[in-house]
Amino acid sequence: MKRLLDIVLSLLVVVILLPVFVVIIIAIKASSKGLVIFRQERAGKGGKPFVFYKFRTMKLNVDPFGPSPKSGDDSRLTKIGKLLREYSLDELPQLFNVLKGDMSIVGPRPLYVSQMAEWNERQKKRLLVKPGLTGLAQISGRGELTREEKLELDVKYVETASFLTDIKIILATIAQVFRRKNIYEKRYSKTEPTRGQASKKQIVERNSTS
Repeated sequence: MKRLLDIVLSLLVVVILLPVFVVIIIAIKASSKGLVIFRQERAGKGGKPFVFYKFRTMKLNVDPFGPSPKSGDDSRLTKIGKLLREYSLDELPQLFNVLKGDMSIVGPRPLYVSQMAEWNERQKKRLLVKPGLTGLAQISGRGELTREEKLELDVKYVETASFLTDIKIILATIAQVFRRKNIYEKRYSKTEPTRGQASKKQIVERNSTS
């Protein structure tokens, strides 16, 4: 049922939003240099790496493993990139990841392969299912949550997953996109000294493990 839901919903959204895909592609090409689609290796089910797709939102030659933007004023973001992020339109190419079978509509968000080494045994349970386009963490606070809180919600999803839960998460995600709340990461980890501000040392350490 879950795979059927993934295929049907993904195809439906791609068909309906095909004109939006075309407009976004033209806007990205016209507004900044670089590829339209951003590709990066992420950890899939069982930790198996796969190529993850997004519409590019950052300028050319930006470190792809740098810290997440804290606001729409981040100088690394292109003008169209800021708009795409605020409406979650940059995630649309992941519908093709879903169709390929690398991802599901609902599941833990796919993280870097290198980050698996940082997780304890409980946190590694998130790898028991396919990563998702949206998930429990994304409707429970998103950018307001720390890395540790998101990982715990990912595990909670794995432990309580059901078809009904997926439907509820999908509906909640649609509502959240229109509210445009908690888009940007305020605090990466509980170990950061202040909300929304990481020390230079922490940023270097984070980049080195990404």
